[in-house]
Amino acid sequence: MMLALPSLPLRTARLVLRPFRQQDFDAYAAYHGRADVYRFLYSFPPQAEELQQQFDRARQPDLSQDGATMTLAVERSQDGSVLGEVLLKVASTAALQGELGYIFDPAHAGAGYATEAAREMLRAGFEDIGFHRIFARIDTQNHGSVKVAERLGLRREAHFRQNDRHDGRWGDEFVYARLAEEWSQRG
Repeated sequence: MMLALPSLPLRTARLVLRPFRQQDFDAYAAYHGRADVYRFLYSFPPQAEELQQQFDRARQPDLSQDGATMTLAVERSQDGSVLGEVLLKVASTAALQGELGYIFDPAHAGAGYATEAAREMLRAGFEDIGFHRIFARIDTQNHGSVKVAERLGLRREAHFRQNDRHDGRWGDEFVYARLAEEWSQRG
């Protein structure tokens, strides 16, 4: 079964979620170059050619197979600034499982943009794409992302202890999720 991309761009009250454009590279590189952002991604910030290749992949939204990812730039409607990105990754086409992710420039934290953009991705994931379950994996120390998941009404399903290691440091991970039927019954 192939999952289809929703009609893009997606829009919220303050944001436009759209495929990245070449002119977004500087904004993308600014937050992807930060060690404090990558600390919770269990890797080092990509450099030079690796960063360009990662950006080029992000510019190609795809839901055609397991592991494929639809990454969208989050643009503020008011001024066109790229604030970060949201993504849905196909975890399993057979089980209609998607993984939600979001990365934002810390300069734009605290204004509710991540929650607003991630809520729209959940809506698109359930209503337009047809996922049965969408989950998010979050480092337990990433308190901002934990709050976003909880504001979105995702349920904490798991706490994995020391399940990943980066730069000599073990990390714990929470898994949050929501089912399509829970999304359709939200108040």
